[in-house]
Amino acid sequence: MNKLTPCTFSYESVTVDAAGQVMARQPHTAPGLAEQLSASAVLELIEIPAGRFSMGSPRSQGGDDERPQHLVSVASFYLARGLVSQAQWQAVMGRRPNCRFSGSERPVENVSWAEAQAFCERLARRTGRPYRLPSEAEWEYACRAGTSGPFHCGETLTGEQANYCAEHTYRAEPVGVYRHVTTPAGAFPPNPFGLYDMHGNLWEWCADAWHADYSGAPADGAPWLVHGDPASRVVRGGSWHDVPAACRSTARVRCDAGQGDDFVGFRVACSAVSE
Repeated sequence: MNKLTPCTFSYESVTVDAAGQVMARQPHTAPGLAEQLSASAVLELIEIPAGRFSMGSPRSQGGDDERPQHLVSVASFYLARGLVSQAQWQAVMGRRPNCRFSGSERPVENVSWAEAQAFCERLARRTGRPYRLPSEAEWEYACRAGTSGPFHCGETLTGEQANYCAEHTYRAEPVGVYRHVTTPAGAFPPNPFGLYDMHGNLWEWCADAWHADYSGAPADGAPWLVHGDPASRVVRGGSWHDVPAACRSTARVRCDAGQGDDFVGFRVACSAVSE
C-alpha cells in the first residue's frame, strides 16, 4: 500500500468584479492528504466538506441541459487538488500517456472515460482505497466552493485566473492571452476549497451517464447512472481552447465514453480515506 500522509494546505483564493479587477484575496487552510505514487509523483487530496447547494443554472444563464436548478446534499469526500498529471499516470499505469502536450507535470489528456475509469480502478487496487471519478453533482459542488455565481472567482473570468481562450470575454474584463497549451496545477489561483483548474485547462470526466437535463436527477450527490445514455458521459469545466462561457461552474458537455480528446482530462475522488 502506498504511503498516505495527512497534511494541511494553506492557499489564497481570489475574487474579481465584472471588470476582472481583483476585489479580495482570501487566505485559507484546509485538511488534506498526500498519496505518494512514486519517488517523483504525489497525489494531493483536499477534504471537501459536506454541504447543500443549488445545482444548475437559472433561466437567465446557460442552456436547457443545465436546468432545472435543484437542491443537492453532498456528503464529505476527498478530491484531487489538480487534474491527473502525466507523471501520476505513468506511476499508476506503468506507461507514458499519448498526450498532445507532453510534460510530467502537465495534465494527462487524450484519455477516454473508460481509460480514466481504468486508472481509478488500478489506483484503488494498488492503494486499497476507493478512488473513483467524481459524480457530476460532487464536481459542481466542489467547483463552486460555496459560491453561487457563474465562476468561483466572481462575476467573470480572466486570463490571470484560468487557462482558456481569454481572447474572448464574458463581462467587462480586458482581453487576455490564448495560450494554446495545457498548464500544470498551481499555475493559477485555487478556488476557495483549494482546488486548481476547476475553470479551464481541460474538461473533466465525471462518473455520470449523460442526461439531457436534470429532470429526475438524484438529490444526494450520487452519480446519475440510470435512464441516461451510458455510451456518453459528462465532462465539466471547460478547457484551454474554450471561451469563458464554456468554463462556467454549471457548463456541461456530452462526450463519447470511448473517445479521448486533447481538450479532456480528469481528476480523482475518494469517498473515505484511511491508512
